[in-house]
Amino acid sequence: MALKVVEIIAPPKEKSAIARIADEQGVIDWWRSSPFEDERFSTHLMVAPGNFQPLLDELQKVLDRCDQARIIIHDIDATLPKIEKEEEPQNGKGKSGKDQGEKEPSLTREELYEQVETGGRISPTYLLLTGLSTIVAALGMIDNNAAVVIGAMVIAPLLGPNLALALGTTLGDLVLARRAVFAALAGLGLAIFIAWGMTWILPPSSSGELLSRTEVSYTALILALASGAAAVLSLTAGAAIGLVGVMVAVALMPPAAAVGLFLGWGQMTHAYEAALLLLINVTAINISAKLVFVLKGVSPRRWPEKTRARRSSLWSFALWSITLAALVILIALAHR
Repeated sequence: MALKVVEIIAPPKEKSAIARIADEQGVIDWWRSSPFEDERFSTHLMVAPGNFQPLLDELQKVLDRCDQARIIIHDIDATLPKIEKEEEPQNGKGKSGKDQGEKEPSLTREELYEQVETGGRISPTYLLLTGLSTIVAALGMIDNNAAVVIGAMVIAPLLGPNLALALGTTLGDLVLARRAVFAALAGLGLAIFIAWGMTWILPPSSSGELLSRTEVSYTALILALASGAAAVLSLTAGAAIGLVGVMVAVALMPPAAAVGLFLGWGQMTHAYEAALLLLINVTAINISAKLVFVLKGVSPRRWPEKTRARRSSLWSFALWSITLAALVILIALAHR
């Protein structure tokens, strides 16, 4: 079990409320420290993965009214003696009377936000990695070297803004979504501009790797949908998402670089086809990522925020669905 420890630092008046929540949520173990100099105390709750988000929500309801309260989440590498899974009652309910069926480990919305928020920002490192990966990807496509193209995807940081946009619209966090849009546009725009600039010193090429970025098909759409879904599933499960990030970068960086190269060489038809492929991939990645966030039950805690998130999700799904439908029509026309 991927156990965690939730540490709550709160005033003395909240002792009974925290103890009640610990009992209702069926934590594995809990202990309390001596009061600090400011009379606050620290309570540690050892929690199983399936109970983590409900426990965190209940604690926040109590501690919202405390200015000096703080919740800190700790990962546990190991605990001895080993904690065995308790047998569930026949009715499938625990102490609190709530369903306690086994749930797969999943990050809470707060942990998701912390991991995704940084990747949705424009930073010098983000721009530098985007520029370097563009140069490597462009040279790899021109030389028809698939290994070099894949190597460029390892350093391409394009997964972050797309995950941040999907999570921002799911939670109704317009600030996060807006930052993610700017970061995505800045990254793709920089990639196109750098590739365009490279055409001043590089002669036109018709390599297979480059021309493959002009092939608009339903296969590319399906691959992009799978990439976005895999990225969110890996993220919510707390697994490493590096390889999934490569999948997403493969869907975004080469077409963006190809657009810049074809524009610089004056090959407008190929530039249009590569831009269409790029738009298809961006749309598919975002709509599948957002769908998985919704299916995984990621949502705000408070009702006013839930209403805003629901409205944001509807608008987002409508926009991406209309865009996707238009792109499917364009794919059909391109095949004709």
